[in-house]
Amino acid sequence: MATLKRNRWVAEPVSGVPRADRRSCDYDAYVPDPLLTRRIVLTGEVAADVADAEAAIVRLGTQSTVLTDTEALARLLLRAECVASSKIEGLEVGPRRLLRAEAARQMGEASADVTAEEVLGNIDAMGEALQAAERETVITRATILGIHRCLLANTPLKQHAGEIREVQNWIGGSAYNPCSAAFVPPPPDTLRDLLDDLAEFCNGDSLPAIVQAALAHAQFETIHPFVDGNGRTGRALIHLILRRRGLSRSVQPPISLVLATRANDYVGGLTGYRYVGPSDGDAAHEGLNNWVGSFAAACVRATDDAQAFEARCQAIQATWRERVGRVRSDSSVDLLMRLLPGTPILSVKTAIALLNRSKPQVNQAVARLQSAGVLRQLTVGRRNRAFEAREIIDAFADLERQLASPDGNTAVSAPTRPVPGRRD
Repeated sequence: MATLKRNRWVAEPVSGVPRADRRSCDYDAYVPDPLLTRRIVLTGEVAADVADAEAAIVRLGTQSTVLTDTEALARLLLRAECVASSKIEGLEVGPRRLLRAEAARQMGEASADVTAEEVLGNIDAMGEALQAAERETVITRATILGIHRCLLANTPLKQHAGEIREVQNWIGGSAYNPCSAAFVPPPPDTLRDLLDDLAEFCNGDSLPAIVQAALAHAQFETIHPFVDGNGRTGRALIHLILRRRGLSRSVQPPISLVLATRANDYVGGLTGYRYVGPSDGDAAHEGLNNWVGSFAAACVRATDDAQAFEARCQAIQATWRERVGRVRSDSSVDLLMRLLPGTPILSVKTAIALLNRSKPQVNQAVARLQSAGVLRQLTVGRRNRAFEAREIIDAFADLERQLASPDGNTAVSAPTRPVPGRRD
């Protein structure tokens, strides 16, 4: 039975803050039911929504053909997903800033853009989640801690990376006490058992993959087991499950972009999921179905916009080939044009490694694409010369703008959260 555990907060003396932030109080920490023993029953409408979502994700993976040689679409959507996941937690960075920081890292130079580095950590964490799905036959608590460790490894909070919190945390209200918090997660002494239960739930296959991912994410966000990085780790967990279940083998739909746009629905869905009482009661049943239905709808919207983005990348590549002219199949120029959508900013050294071609061949290919207006030169870091495919970067920014609009069109409905300008 999901319960509220009453605890006492004893305030420590703090100067220079309002009296309300210096008071002691009783507060209620929420302790959810384990997932493994919970009976899950979907309504007919929600079951239909889940079926639609699973079909949409499968369709995205099987019908995305233009970029399959280099998995460029998969890489760009992974970046978009990680940018949105970070943005939900207040890390604002535009696609060009992110890609330049990524290029600097590839050239062996530390980026001075701290925010971009944190978002790159999110991409690393998502990559770790997807690798774990391929590498590990069993998901454990250590799997989840490993994702979090990767997420915070290169941030100012790296001392907390992969460490379960030993203090009480809370969401909303004061930064000094949980007295006015909107939600107080479980106490520290319950976390290991709850994480073990969650990990074992992630290993099952009796539920549809969308339902499993939705419930695992909601349970993780409810447990909130870390000092920081809970949201990003929880969103990586979604893709670990979808990949493990074979639903999204190569292309990850940018679900977090939609959840960020529908922030009220997202928070409301998680709040409704946190019932108090028996797991087979009306509140539990209604909260679960509302959340799963909302999550499934976000998956459908994410895949629809991802397919539109893939079509735009295909159109951009077609215009490149018109401008460049006749190109021999599998030549350095041909391979580089196929590579660019997934790596819109690169150096000659990076291109040599990715194409496995000689430096003279790559230099000639870059020069030809420069002359056709496909690439333009820029400086990355202190002095490194790189090249960018601006049209892909602009398309990347436009995808984020599109997904930030409730109607999928910023001319019809304004973005609900900060997004890049039309040309950042």
